Amino acid sequence: MSLPPGPTLIAGVGNVFLGDDGFGVETVRVLGEHPLPDGVELVDAGVRGVHLAHRMLDGYATVLLVDAAARGGEPGSLYLLDATDPADAAGRPGSTPIDAHHMTPDAVLALLDTLSAGTGARRPERVLVVGCEPADTTEGMGLSAPVAAAVDEAVRLVLRLVGADEPEPAAAGPPPATSERNATPC
Repeated sequence: MSLPPGPTLIAGVGNVFLGDDGFGVETVRVLGEHPLPDGVELVDAGVRGVHLAHRMLDGYATVLLVDAAARGGEPGSLYLLDATDPADAAGRPGSTPIDAHHMTPDAVLALLDTLSAGTGARRPERVLVVGCEPADTTEGMGLSAPVAAAVDEAVRLVLRLVGADEPEPAAAGPPPATSERNATPC
């Protein structure tokens, strides 16, 4: 999958106080340990979805959102979703309530639609979501074992997407399962 030329933003989304919801934040923390190509920015957006939606209008050609994504697969399954695909956009709610402390990628994208229409600012050409099926999003810190095991594979996927050198895969066990439902295999 090729990305449009131009600046790229990688944003980890999620709440570290809700178990596996912290997947995106942990993944961008690990990504920060790797060299990224010029023009690729990395940010821990956490629960600041309103700020993230505004930042996405800062001239990025591509935005990669990394987050927990409950889609019905096995915990630890990775998904690559193209949020700029018209089929995916059609399924996105037209008006998503804004809760500054619980902004899912759908809510961020709905706000992005509103902001870009209202300001005339250029939205990114491509928005991809690297999601991981959570096992537990109840109150508490730390990732479950299957989601923690998926972090390294998500890092390799993001590095591959932005054209960076990939680290060698860990030698422990098979990679997490990938769901085919409404997602591009990783």
